[in-house]
Amino acid sequence: MNEQQVDGGTPQDGDRMLATVIYVLYAVGFITGITALIGVILAYVQRREAPAWLQSHYTYQIYTFWIGLAAILVGSLLSAILVGFLVLLAWFIWTVARIVIGLSQLHRRRPIPNPTALLTGL
Repeated sequence: MNEQQVDGGTPQDGDRMLATVIYVLYAVGFITGITALIGVILAYVQRREAPAWLQSHYTYQIYTFWIGLAAILVGSLLSAILVGFLVLLAWFIWTVARIVIGLSQLHRRRPIPNPTALLTGL
């Protein structure tokens, strides 16, 4: 990776800020729900034009949204037999971990090595 692409006050700083905002929207989504939907839409819109290292973050965010939505649906359905509450707890922990890892990598201006991974992407 070319260090000039990710260091300094480049136009990518705006992209990096938007990726940060999306992670924050996901975190706020635990309370509101709708902000996560706004975040995934932004990730889809920005992914195509972003530099490769930021594309990995947008892809990571998109996968976080869709896998998380599937976990919420399964957990909600299974909550009738109480197992769903464990699924929802696992989803919460998994999502928090992905947000923290994503923000950490973004702060260090590093890509997510495997953004389509089911677990952490590292």
